[in-house]
Amino acid sequence: MNLRQLVSALDDFASLSLAESWDNVGLLVEPSPPHTVNTLFLTTDLTEEVMEEAVQKKADLILSYHPPVFTPLKRVTWKTWKERLVVRALEHRIGIYSPHTVYDAIPHGVNTWLTKGLGACTSVPLHPSTAPSYPAEGTHRVEFCTDNIEHLDMVLSKLKDIHEISCLTTLPARVEGEEQTRVSLNCSQKALLEVVALLSQNSLLYHKTEILLLQKPLLPHTGMGRLCTLSEPVSLSDIIERIKSHLKLPHIRLAVGMGKTLESPVRKAAVCAGSGTSVLKGMEADLYLTGEMSHHDVLDAVANGISVILCEHSNTERGFLSELRDMLAVHLQNNINIIVSEKDRDPLQVA
Repeated sequence: MNLRQLVSALDDFASLSLAESWDNVGLLVEPSPPHTVNTLFLTTDLTEEVMEEAVQKKADLILSYHPPVFTPLKRVTWKTWKERLVVRALEHRIGIYSPHTVYDAIPHGVNTWLTKGLGACTSVPLHPSTAPSYPAEGTHRVEFCTDNIEHLDMVLSKLKDIHEISCLTTLPARVEGEEQTRVSLNCSQKALLEVVALLSQNSLLYHKTEILLLQKPLLPHTGMGRLCTLSEPVSLSDIIERIKSHLKLPHIRLAVGMGKTLESPVRKAAVCAGSGTSVLKGMEADLYLTGEMSHHDVLDAVANGISVILCEHSNTERGFLSELRDMLAVHLQNNINIIVSEKDRDPLQVA
């Protein structure tokens, strides 16, 4: 499979439009074409040790969950480790692709995998994603009524001269017992200013105008974080053991909520893989489960009676790679070899 075909297939698997605005996702390093991909190499973090592993295993494309190129590079030299990653990738004709928050948002992604550590539960996104586009053209809908047909014809003529107007319709309407004509149109933010300026020339018409902000529809089961409702309440101590087993960790970090104990029941858990501070903040739950949070946000949670489990950032993400390998194998119809890094690991450990 050539690189462009594979990148297109990866984008079909999870649309890059789901990424957070601050993120850097997609194809980050591209060898000169044509470039054939026989081996896809999966890792959470692309370190120099992992890059050497990818070279040894003759990878053609590295899928690095975290983007190794995040802030702009002003040069590509041998001076810094991230620059060296780019040099090594190009020397060995290895592409680099990063999905990051795209895989956080998708229904079959990292956060859904993390919720499996809680046991049987139902979950919904904490911050639902919206569709990349509006169901109809335009960002606003404008509606108004009039009984002055002659004046209406003039207004409609001028409306048709405004760019970025769509769905212009007229329908008979009965308003306060009078037969009138209702006009409806969609327009862009820019066109809205011209529409309002036109309608304001007639005060009666202007005062009968309604302007609606169109919303992009929410995508089902898609978004950042998850709020999980357990099928049966479970003690905090049992949840700890479940999570350690799921993440294959001998230790986790725990802050017990004010007024709670290890035997307190957990019914709702707010979950966010990686760094959960901004996603979990203010959420009502018995437990926050994430990789890392700031000291003061942990204090806030505890003061509000919410227990916090921290597992270190990438420990809440890495186990997903095995599931990802299997899902991509099906999606790509087993046309390429997919392997998971053996050198990838969280930089923090218990000493």
